[in-house]
Amino acid sequence: MIGRVRSHLIRFARTQVGTTSYLNLVQEAELGLNLDISHEKAGLNELLAEISENEFRAGRPIISCLVKVEGSKGQGDNFYKLCERLGLGEWRSLKQQEDFLKELRKECRAFWQNEDNFKQFA
Repeated sequence: MIGRVRSHLIRFARTQVGTTSYLNLVQEAELGLNLDISHEKAGLNELLAEISENEFRAGRPIISCLVKVEGSKGQGDNFYKLCERLGLGEWRSLKQQEDFLKELRKECRAFWQNEDNFKQFA
């Protein structure tokens, strides 16, 4: 499932604008999860965190920045807490920085739209 989600998000970064929702991710990547069941949604959160931690440690952008939390203007606290674990700053202050999320998304798209990066790391 990790590979399927990662591949889907890479394709999304290359070809789509904006963000995707948890529900769209589940449907488009054919994950078969029910987000109304709390442990399945928590499992998806953990999966996204694992993918992003692996990407970050490999020197690539945090790809889960493209997945928007429904009803939120950007990301939920879990995303910012992940960024804090990765050493990017204290999560509450990251959440308050207007351009932080925008820059992460811009870097992510630029990285994956680069043909050499795509061929080497996708």
